[in-house]
Amino acid sequence: MCICVNCHYVDRCVTYHAVEGQHQQPHLTDTPTFEAVEPTINVNIRQVADGIEMEWDVVGCESFKEEQGKWAKLRPGELVPT
Repeated sequence: MCICVNCHYVDRCVTYHAVEGQHQQPHLTDTPTFEAVEPTINVNIRQVADGIEMEWDVVGCESFKEEQGKWAKLRPGELVPT
């Protein structure tokens, strides 16, 4: 699971913006301004019937500042990405 969903900076982070793009999800912002320090991204690659599926998750980041439920506050009523 991506640690970004509980990060204070999720709505303005350049790294999370890239992860949203990889997942073809709507962006929390069109113009992120926060550069994360040393993010670690885990990419899981799976073969599926019609090709290859990739899942990107930020699993570590020197800039991580916990704010439990931050993503959910920004998108009330939507399922939190896992």
